[in-house]
Amino acid sequence: MVRFFDLHCDTLKVSFHQKLDDIYEIPGSMLDIRRMGEAGSLAQCFAIFMPPKWTEPVTDSEYLAHCFQVFKTAMERHRDIIAPALSGGSIERNKQAGRMSAFLSFEDGRPIDGKLENLDAYYDMGIRLITLTWNGENCFGFPNSKDPVLMQKGLKPFGKGAVRRMNELGIVLDVSHLSDGGFYDVAEISKKPFMASHSNCRALSPHQRNLTDDMIRTLAEKGGVAGLNFAPAFLNADTACRDSTAALISAHARRMIDVGGVECAALGSDFDGISGNLEISGVEKMRLLFDRFHHDGLSDDVIEKIAWKNALRVFKDITGDTPLDLGEYH
Repeated sequence: MVRFFDLHCDTLKVSFHQKLDDIYEIPGSMLDIRRMGEAGSLAQCFAIFMPPKWTEPVTDSEYLAHCFQVFKTAMERHRDIIAPALSGGSIERNKQAGRMSAFLSFEDGRPIDGKLENLDAYYDMGIRLITLTWNGENCFGFPNSKDPVLMQKGLKPFGKGAVRRMNELGIVLDVSHLSDGGFYDVAEISKKPFMASHSNCRALSPHQRNLTDDMIRTLAEKGGVAGLNFAPAFLNADTACRDSTAALISAHARRMIDVGGVECAALGSDFDGISGNLEISGVEKMRLLFDRFHHDGLSDDVIEKIAWKNALRVFKDITGDTPLDLGEYH
């Protein structure tokens, strides 16, 4: 069984919509803790996706409180099989103890609200990765866009300062959803590697969320990774196609390797945030992807790098090895 480290899922959003207090077993979801264990998960980034304000009848603070509490409850109830990770080193300690690891992240940095002190506060609460923008402008900068003028806009002054502060704290910078201009600002400013947690290759699929070849090379030169997204619109030459297959994901993996080298490809499924005709429709089917990698000629060593080693290396480079355990997590 191939172990794997998935850089992005939206399962906490599902827990909110279903009014759950745990994520061990979630009917109708693409991922939960029980199935992660059965599938061989090593580590999972659980994103707190910030929904557009007009879609939910709650305040940001109420929504955030729910997500933090569900995550904390799950970690406490199931500490025999999973534990929160606050650094790359935590993953290795959890693995040695027979546990999976769970990172907590923000998808959309709007909770930071233009205040560096909020970065410090959320770091103390366990946030270790921030997808700087979602699909709207925020305090960091501008999102991906089909408008070429907007797409070239970069980070705002606060965003540039926040990149430096995130480097200091050890928070992973995630450029998925960011404008092209913002991507290159991050590449110029960041002194540490960064990642695109759930983005594919624009040369194979022209979705504006995907990375150009030059962006893949730049990301690789900075020591970062891109997590392969399983969403149909990010896999197909026709972005309206609703099919997602292991073969398409493998094609993007091989393109990333050809352009950026074997160290730059990782996994970012976007489970519970995607839909369509999905061959890999849940975490329990991850083996289909690794089987496809073998079919397409990737060696066991390369598959392990894509599956978990590349992502772990980047997390260790950025977050270090904070010596905290579950009892000290808050």
